[in-house]
Amino acid sequence: MHLKTLLGAAAALIAAPALADTTIIHADAVIVDAQSAPRGQSTVIVTDGRIVAIEDGFTAGPEGAKMVHLAGKTLVPGLIDLHTHLSGDPSGEFWRAATTPPEYFVLIAAKNARITAKAGFTTVRDLGSRTDQVTQMLRRATEEGMVPGPRIVTSARTISIVGGHGDVNGFVEHVNDALGSDYTCTGPVECAETVRKASKYGADLIKITATGGVLSQQGRGLEAHFSDPEMTAIVETAELLGLKVAAHAHGARGVEAAARAGVHSIEHGTYLDEAAAKVMREKGTVLVPTLMALKGVSEGVGTGTYTPVVEAKIRAVEPFMATLVSRARKNGVPVAFGTDAGVFPHGRNAEEFALMLAQGMSSREAVAAATTVAAKVLGLENEIGRIAVGYSADIIAVEGNPLEDATVLEKVEWVMARGRVMD
Repeated sequence: MHLKTLLGAAAALIAAPALADTTIIHADAVIVDAQSAPRGQSTVIVTDGRIVAIEDGFTAGPEGAKMVHLAGKTLVPGLIDLHTHLSGDPSGEFWRAATTPPEYFVLIAAKNARITAKAGFTTVRDLGSRTDQVTQMLRRATEEGMVPGPRIVTSARTISIVGGHGDVNGFVEHVNDALGSDYTCTGPVECAETVRKASKYGADLIKITATGGVLSQQGRGLEAHFSDPEMTAIVETAELLGLKVAAHAHGARGVEAAARAGVHSIEHGTYLDEAAAKVMREKGTVLVPTLMALKGVSEGVGTGTYTPVVEAKIRAVEPFMATLVSRARKNGVPVAFGTDAGVFPHGRNAEEFALMLAQGMSSREAVAAATTVAAKVLGLENEIGRIAVGYSADIIAVEGNPLEDATVLEKVEWVMARGRVMD
């Protein structure tokens, strides 16, 4: 072939638009969102990771499109878990922090990303990683399709007080110092600086431990850790940077103080009372109850998994977690879906639904908590949480109708995350 002809052909290839990647999905029912009645037999058309059409009946797509036929299945918007720790697996052996190199946590996180997506959770908010940059890099790898997994919104490291929940505890002093977090702070100025540091290194939001925690090696209770001026500085600085703040909080006065400071979500909220709920309601603060966290750690009580100080705290919170969602709903506090996966095995996230139903939520409300409500918490309500034209193609398939029985979501048959099928 003449050189001029070859050059012309090459130029034409370069100028030609890339062929669209289209998938045609047939299903016997489609739940477009938690507020709507299920559609009957439908076709969902996905092109380049976006939903471009939803049609009645089984229709054909463009030539060359991939075909997915899900007979007897119901399509549901991909689920959202607002509280995970992808770089962690459950263990009471706190000393492993001193023996495990950071590279291993990267491998754990990649493993758990795939498990989580296969369980139907196509978006997660990761609230505290085991080492610097692990979730920021995993976020990039899943977005680029290098690693199979969900969309990740991450706080990266957790901001805590020195020696509090979120800092390293339980070792002799020089080991504590060597392992200690660079994300502890004292006083409003230092706390504001730490928020800026988290933003600098890629955090999508800020996570603070506003109170003590159940799994830390301390027996000093679960009430407030930060002072009011410290929490106010954290929230105000985060807002200047366009970041929301999630607050781990158990004790009622710690919940109340965090909500008053303007945090956007309370994680756990175990001892929520009327006074704390009143402030949350007035501020529009969302509760992420993480009921599975207690179920998961309770399975290890009496087995030697946890130290005596931790077991005592697990037993103390059990009766309060059993009524948490009921108390929140009674007091008008909005509830969104989150599990604390990582303190129990990843992949069991959907077991949270049964626990929510047991405390009075309807299946429709529980599905909304894990889709439209959770999407709004993330500020992604125009991107995820629905099967709608223009939305990201985050779609799962199950048998049955989760709006009538949300526990069917414990067995997900098929998953598409951002247009990619999770094989």
